[in-house]
Amino acid sequence: MAVFKYTALDAEGNERQGTIDAVNMDVAIAALQRRGLVISGIDPAEKSTLLSHRLSLFDRVTNADVVMLSRQITTLFEAQVSALRAFRLLAAEARTAALGEKLTAIGNDLQSGSSISASLARHPDTFSPFYVNMVRAGEESGKLDETFAFLADYLDRNYELTQKARNALVYPAFIMLTFVVVMVLMMTLVIPNLASMLDEVGQDVPLYTKIVIGLSGFISRYIVLILILLVIGAVFLYRFSRTTHGREVLSRARLETPAIGNIYRKIFLSRIADNLATMLQSGIQVLRGLEITGSVVGDAVYEKVLADAAVDVKGGMPLSEAFRKHPEVPGIIVAMVKIGEETGNMGKILETMARFYRREVNNAVDTLVGLIEPLMIVILAVGVAILLASVLLPIYNIASSF
Repeated sequence: MAVFKYTALDAEGNERQGTIDAVNMDVAIAALQRRGLVISGIDPAEKSTLLSHRLSLFDRVTNADVVMLSRQITTLFEAQVSALRAFRLLAAEARTAALGEKLTAIGNDLQSGSSISASLARHPDTFSPFYVNMVRAGEESGKLDETFAFLADYLDRNYELTQKARNALVYPAFIMLTFVVVMVLMMTLVIPNLASMLDEVGQDVPLYTKIVIGLSGFISRYIVLILILLVIGAVFLYRFSRTTHGREVLSRARLETPAIGNIYRKIFLSRIADNLATMLQSGIQVLRGLEITGSVVGDAVYEKVLADAAVDVKGGMPLSEAFRKHPEVPGIIVAMVKIGEETGNMGKILETMARFYRREVNNAVDTLVGLIEPLMIVILAVGVAILLASVLLPIYNIASSF
């Protein structure tokens, strides 16, 4: 795809300027003419420089932007503003240039006769398949304002849940990183000087001091090699994580990590229940809901579970039985889904399960945060005590010998 800048006149004789994505110039001209524009000039847009590309990384559409956009669209639709006019207004008042460009492009697509869902689908980096399919269901049911309100609430809940779990892990990660950096500096700068001093004095040192000095010598001697191996390992891990098998292995390792894995498992189960509940209540079929949820759940293990469940449901198996085959899905969800199938009220049942797991995540995160602080204090105290003992005791013995 290429980008073309154009200048044209609309049906009222007003001059309009903008950009359009197209395979080539002929396709771009044809698309503009279908919009009723008389083209006075069109040229390929200049390629972005490396600097502008880097700056665009900071000028991106965030989840908060999409939540606010959904609420604004809801308000405009409730005020009987047309879709084209709504997106034009929102593009003019966009918080970032990136969001403004996307909304302008969506408005251009709407003017050329495209549906809202099809226009949104052309921007998958901003609007997920779940979002697009929800909008499509709203178009089919004629309840777009309610659909965008549901989407805003859903994105808000999902963002709050994810951020709470992520923020709970930032503090211990920062503390552990600081601890490792301090230890490495001690091993490479302080301990070698101590070792040389002890060698000069000829003082016998305890076994643990010898171990610390030996470890310090190894780190000091091979620090460059260690850094190279860490970089190679990080690159390998990144490339491995991009493969299907690698994503599944790392996802399973994350889910099986003590304490943290339980939080992630509840987050994904909440997301699955919330997605399915929202789509079923909007009129989307179970099979399509499973396929869409699998593409946005954010975990390879549960993505595979949902893909297998979709295959089983397509073959005529009830959803509860399809879930029962997978140990990653707790028995309570299987039982509640079965009740939903028997009562014909699965959407409400899944909404209840989503609320339940959101509360579970909040409780688990609060418990983890309460345990992390004393645990970090104990780990730091033990590490510092061992290091100080290995340094101060030999010095004390030397001083006592005089």
